[in-house]
Amino acid sequence: MSSWKSLLLRIGDKCPEYNSSDPKEHIETCYGALRRELDHSGSDILSFLLQCAEQLPHKIPFYGTVVGLLNLANEDFVKKLVDTTHTNFQDALDSEDCNRIRILMRFLTVIMCSKVLQPSSIVVVFETLLSSAATTVDEEKGNPSWQARADFYITCILSCLPWGGAELFEQVPEEIERVMVGIEAYLSIRKHVSDDGLLFFEDEDENEEGLKEKDFLEDLWGRIQILSSNGWKLNSVPRPHLSFEAQLVAGKSHDFGSVSCPPQPDPPSTLSVITYGKQKHDAELMYPQRIRRLNIFPEDKTEDLQPIDRFVVEEYLLDVLFYFNGCRKECALYMVGLPVPFRYEYLMAETIFSQLLLLPHPPFKPMYYTLVIIDLCKALPGAFPAVVAGAVRALFEKIADLDMECRMRLILWFSHHLSNFQFIWPWEEWAHVLDLPKWAPQRVFVQEVLEREIRLSYWEKVKQSVENAPGLEELLPPKGGTNFIYGIDEGSEQTEEQRLSAELSKMVKGRQTARELISWIEESVSPTHGLESTLKVVVQTLLDIGSKSFTHLITILERYGQVIAKICPDDERQAMLIEELSSYWKNNPQMRAITIDRMMGYRLISNVAIVRWVFSPVNIDQFHISDHPWEILRNAVSKTYNRIVDLRKEISSLKKDVISAEEVSAKARADLESAEQKLMLVDGEPTVGENPARMKRLKSYAEKAKEKEVSIRENLEVKEALLGRAYNENEALFLALYKKLSSVLKERLPEPSKARTLRELKSIHADETAVELEEPSAMEMDDENGRAKESHSNGEKASDVYKVGEEEQWCISTLGYVKAFSRQYASEIWPLLEKLEAEVLTEDVHPLFRRAIYSGLRLPVNGYPSS
Repeated sequence: MSSWKSLLLRIGDKCPEYNSSDPKEHIETCYGALRRELDHSGSDILSFLLQCAEQLPHKIPFYGTVVGLLNLANEDFVKKLVDTTHTNFQDALDSEDCNRIRILMRFLTVIMCSKVLQPSSIVVVFETLLSSAATTVDEEKGNPSWQARADFYITCILSCLPWGGAELFEQVPEEIERVMVGIEAYLSIRKHVSDDGLLFFEDEDENEEGLKEKDFLEDLWGRIQILSSNGWKLNSVPRPHLSFEAQLVAGKSHDFGSVSCPPQPDPPSTLSVITYGKQKHDAELMYPQRIRRLNIFPEDKTEDLQPIDRFVVEEYLLDVLFYFNGCRKECALYMVGLPVPFRYEYLMAETIFSQLLLLPHPPFKPMYYTLVIIDLCKALPGAFPAVVAGAVRALFEKIADLDMECRMRLILWFSHHLSNFQFIWPWEEWAHVLDLPKWAPQRVFVQEVLEREIRLSYWEKVKQSVENAPGLEELLPPKGGTNFIYGIDEGSEQTEEQRLSAELSKMVKGRQTARELISWIEESVSPTHGLESTLKVVVQTLLDIGSKSFTHLITILERYGQVIAKICPDDERQAMLIEELSSYWKNNPQMRAITIDRMMGYRLISNVAIVRWVFSPVNIDQFHISDHPWEILRNAVSKTYNRIVDLRKEISSLKKDVISAEEVSAKARADLESAEQKLMLVDGEPTVGENPARMKRLKSYAEKAKEKEVSIRENLEVKEALLGRAYNENEALFLALYKKLSSVLKERLPEPSKARTLRELKSIHADETAVELEEPSAMEMDDENGRAKESHSNGEKASDVYKVGEEEQWCISTLGYVKAFSRQYASEIWPLLEKLEAEVLTEDVHPLFRRAIYSGLRLPVNGYPSS
């Protein structure tokens, strides 16, 4: 890497490239190197400088000062940089690239502080965004369902002020005050955004009537107001340009030029709760809220921070997580080296966990956050592991209220995290869960973590890890292994089914074809033993042969899948197949899930058959004490959804290929026609057409181009037909799923008059036993390691702490999963909502079931419209 590139990249860091840790010296050194290279590497410097500013946004104040100094030496270079930034910013607005819009606005604000831009230019940008936002939320002229975009624009304006508010209010006080008044007016006409359905904790969904938590924009406005009243002084934003103020004031301030916001989408032609909600959903997908704060730790851990400092550090952390999502080690390195003068380990942990648990989807795969936390524990071994442990203990204490999807993400993260640290955890702290009822969320959490650990290791290793709390062995699943019911014990008499299984095994090992096996089954097995016995023998035997490894399983399914398909042609028999498969792998839920997933991939099992099996009585009774049925269901829905996503991508690519093939074919045909019309002499006589060899070649090209075009079109038609089939499967799946959920919940939920909210549902059993559900004071820590105070330290038994009855807990857990499914697959459910309303969400449906679905879709239960 060139030395000037290395200096730009490492500015502000403690590194060998700089001999000092003084920011002023860093800027002078970097500026000197860039100035020397400017004449013969100007374009490279411009592009790399802008790239650094966009991808290392926590260093923007340093880059802004360097640009200010370069402006003194070469105005033309900086004018070109400003023009390039203008083009990039307009492109970001047009393509709706949220992160780029936000970062470039911060960069513009900072270079304004370094006298590179006129302050009035920044105000013009602010007013353009403000005008667009105000028009969007206007009931008559705009489209209020797209308030998410309007809120994003206002958030961008406010988030620039920590970096340049002081300069703006000093240099253009009237203009910036006009912007602030406009924002205040906007806040008065926009609708408050409720996070109902996206909150981490269920109890937050049901605040006392009339009490409204501030939404993200209202909260940010309050922080900016406090910052303004403090004279725009904050600790989290470095201001290196002040050290060069005497020099920078001599620079020429450039004009930025105007920008335009993209036009707002047209409002729906017929306004209803559903059409409004669908557009609102689309807008929130395009302009998602970056963070929902997860307050894990007590306030005294972060109380020294000004409100705005918390916001700025969150911005730094989220930017690093975003731009380094493929480089976990560099991500951890930059996260621990932010340019702030105070410690922020607790805030860093809260921010990472808020992203890991963010609803409806985390920005990146949960695995990324797992790896970042591991690297942070290694980078800060004396501080961060204890902070993470404190976070786990605090979340564990509130696990009963944690959203079901968040709970599952936490289980998967925690088990994976422990697998990277030799499964070491003070399990004795949680040994009290054994005294809780089997359906208590804390007990289920520990049980699920241990089971997931076994998937990542082996049974004996996990058993050894809980030796300090030997009672927890009770929560370990059975030691993995198969349950082959046709094994022959020595000396015992062979049954007829065992004989058939042995014969089938011999045929498979003799590599007989699927057709030969089908003939044998139809002639020798089915007529005398019936469907059920035939299915048992075939499935158990084939699974046993394929049980040695994943490769063996795939080989068996590929070679003899036709046999299974012949025996199980419909949903009813496929549900029987899944039941037999589940019996064979009853001691290994991981292999059960993998086998069902593979069979669905080979279309041996339909998604509707999986729904049918999941809602069998045995599985229904497991809904609140095990994730196994829900895991199978999630995999089935995800596979159906992924088919649609893949087909959409393929069709989009094929449509581009069709256009390209049409152009190639048209050109080849035009060349051929042009050649055919030319006159040439052959044996002294004028003849129409060019050289015969060339004509033959052109004709061949034209035919091949046409064949390719036809082939692509036929492929496109096939894919579109498959997509139509996938849509039908998707519709059938969701209708079957919600009908089953509605049916089982209707049987178990109490009368609506007794349980209108989850809080009332939880209190039913407590009221009956005259014991109130205790709210654990989970957020208080006893020591710096974050050890939670024992919530039953006053002589209470652990079994007295959780007093939600089993029936109520079953309803709470199932409703939680209903909301999670509705939220996760909202994009696929919205087009089906009218049909769901007609067939499932009828007038007699339980209000809590309706509320769970609407909450997942972020649709108001009553009335139009609610943000």
